[in-house]
Amino acid sequence: MPNEKVERCAWATTDLYRAYHDKEWGNPVHADDKLFEMLILEGMQAGLSWLTILNKREAFREAFDQFDCRKVACYDDAKIEELMQNEKIVRNRLKLKSAVTNAQQFLKIQAEYGSFDAFIWSYVDGKPIRNHFTSEEEVPARTPLSDRISKDLKKRGFKFVGSTIIYAYMQAVGMVNDHVKRCHLYQP
Repeated sequence: MPNEKVERCAWATTDLYRAYHDKEWGNPVHADDKLFEMLILEGMQAGLSWLTILNKREAFREAFDQFDCRKVACYDDAKIEELMQNEKIVRNRLKLKSAVTNAQQFLKIQAEYGSFDAFIWSYVDGKPIRNHFTSEEEVPARTPLSDRISKDLKKRGFKFVGSTIIYAYMQAVGMVNDHVKRCHLYQP
């Protein structure tokens, strides 16, 4: 049935959003490089639309050495200044500096736990939380679990990891599946 209309979550309103919704959002991610990329992008999104970040995603990948956390952890003030001149990315000095700090902390967690994946997924016992919302209005911006993860990350020195950012991160990497019931990707 090629003309059958596919139901999606209401926020998937553009081609870029639909592609992200259908191929990434809510799908479990376990590769550390991807977990790092999404952590940085979610922090960059603070105060902006996710569509803005998706539109700049390739430029971010290029500017941040394909989100190689070992390289980003070594960025110095000269590199931050170079990034501040890059019109293709979000040029917020605090966010750019936080990417370096977060890369350094990310490496510490990898050393302590063997992988960031092992650390972050331990909060959900390695299994996605599947919610059963009927409408997008029911989807929370934060939860007690995102509050806890945010607090833990902040204690470790991470920046731009408030509870709302962390909940969006959990959705982005599939720790939480918030596709609403009418969406074709809803999983009971």
